[in-house]
Amino acid sequence: MSNAIVESGEMGRVAYARIAPNEDLVLAVEKLCLAQGFRHAFVRGALGSLVDACLRTPDGRYQEVKGPAVEIVSLAGEVRPGPDGSLRAALTGVVADTEGNVHGGPFVAGSNPICMTLEVTLEEWLPHAAVPAG
Repeated sequence: MSNAIVESGEMGRVAYARIAPNEDLVLAVEKLCLAQGFRHAFVRGALGSLVDACLRTPDGRYQEVKGPAVEIVSLAGEVRPGPDGSLRAALTGVVADTEGNVHGGPFVAGSNPICMTLEVTLEEWLPHAAVPAG
């Protein structure tokens, strides 16, 4: 049996934002949460493209998807405080390259610049105290 933690809470505010060209996808989502005062948030959707994409593979390597204009097909994830208290976004998605091939996985922070713009929807999560499951 694994050690599981069950977290209860409630949804808070919703933020819709446009991220400007050349900003990094992951870092911009973290900055947006800071600006809105969200300590925890879920990414509910996005529409836009990246100059190039960089995804982490299951074996820990990086997969570069060359653009220009790598389209984001889907995007999901969450933002939580890291061990040092700073916000950390964990974003996973599917992108399509210029030839229509699809690639998926976690986005690597600092390596996914926005192409034109990216529209993103964030929903604040207000957690109650977490308790061990079982």
